[in-house]
This record gives sequence, C-alpha cells and structure tokens, in this order.
Amino acid sequence: MDDAFYLPLGDDRWRATVHTTGPWDARFQHGGPPSALLARAIEQCSPRDDMLIARMTVDILGAIPVDELELRSRMLRPGRSVELVEATLSAGGREVAKAQAWRVLRTTQKIAPRQTPAPTTPSLRAESTSSAADGWVDGYLSAVEWRFTAGAFGQPGPATAWTRLRHPIVPGEPPSPLQRVLAVADSGNGISGELDLTKWHFINPELTVHLHREAVGEWICLEAQTAISPGGVGLATSVLSDLDGPIGVGAQSLLIAQR
Repeated sequence: MDDAFYLPLGDDRWRATVHTTGPWDARFQHGGPPSALLARAIEQCSPRDDMLIARMTVDILGAIPVDELELRSRMLRPGRSVELVEATLSAGGREVAKAQAWRVLRTTQKIAPRQTPAPTTPSLRAESTSSAADGWVDGYLSAVEWRFTAGAFGQPGPATAWTRLRHPIVPGEPPSPLQRVLAVADSGNGISGELDLTKWHFINPELTVHLHREAVGEWICLEAQTAISPGGVGLATSVLSDLDGPIGVGAQSLLIAQR
C-alpha cells in the first residue's frame, strides 16, 4: 500500500505519501503526482472509450502539502465530439490545484501518420541515472527511474531523459497512459533549468500538455529546454515521446525570482 503515490481515505479523499515530495521543500509535493491524480479523476468522470484527451492544463493554485487531499471532478461541457472536463484538488478546505481537459472523438477512419519534419526519438539507455543533486530534496526523484541521454540533474541547459514510474499512482491500479505522461511532464523545467537552484527559484504555476496520441508502454521521454528573458518570465518546453516516437508537447510558464 505504501508503495503508491497516494493512499485512499474514502469519499474522494487521498493521503499523499513520501513519493510525492518535491525537490524544493520536503513539506510540499512535486507537481507531477497531483497532475497524474487529477488526470485519473478526469478519466473517471463520465468516461467514454470513444474519446481521447487532446489537451490538459493544470493550474497550481498554491503549495500542495504532502498531506490529506480532497478530489472532485465534473463535466463542464458535454458533447458528442468534444467535451471539457474539470477536476480540483483541495487541502484543508482550500483549492490547491485545478485541471481542465479537452476530450475529442476518436476517428474510426484509417489516416496515415503525418508529421513534418520527422523527429528522431532518443534511444533508451541501459543504465539508470542517479537522481541526487545538491540542494534538492528527495522523494519524487527516487520514485521515478531516470535515464538521461543528454544533460543531468543540477546541470544547466537542455536535457533529455527517459522516465518510468517506480510506483503506481494509487494502490493496486496500473497507471493509465495519460497518468504516466502527466506524472513526469511537470519535470521539464527541473531537468532543463538554466539557473543555480541554490540562488534562484524557477517554479511553474501551471503545466499544459498537448497530445496527438496515447502513450504506449512504461517509458516516457522528455526532451526539455528552458528560455529566460531579462525582466520576463521563463518558459520550459518539452517534446514528449514513448518508444514508438513523439506523442505530444508540454509547456510550463515559470516564476523566476532570487531566493
């Protein structure tokens, strides 16, 4: 039971485990696990096998404690071809995260893949990469297996990493393709940071993921880079792939501030 990111408490309440702990502060969660939990709630809200999640945005409304959470979901815009679903997480009676996702109808027609230019997916390394980095708090970092093909934790600049969850999001339930993607897509800014973590904050208040197909298998790759302009906010972008090739993109607006 303790191997999962969240443990059920009943009545749509969940207790976060140490696996959710983010690298910034041991009291608060990394954005990946709550994004995956929100994705699960969206998938279970009036589910339809004939639809796919095409876009999901997570707004982080405040620090998410490693503690008890309440989860709610609702249909905002039902439809035959497109639907908008919302899910929220609350802690101590306060909303801490909100997600909205557009579901679109699966096509039943045969369409040849079209993508220009054709990207090359990095090869999966055989060895795992250490998740240790100076000044980073462990928890989530060890709950994910990391295999970098470019860059490294704590090394400034673009980075490419294959990831695999070492634990389920909830006990006894394999993570869905969407949950696997959302659990790691929030790491783009962390692996491609351009600034010294001990001197700067580069925290994302949101995550937006666009998907053009479902992920296949356990491995999700992030090819991430961060842009920071003088006097402006930061922007981290990631190409998301599985072993069969690209599946979508992720983007995070960043708060840039000195510690």
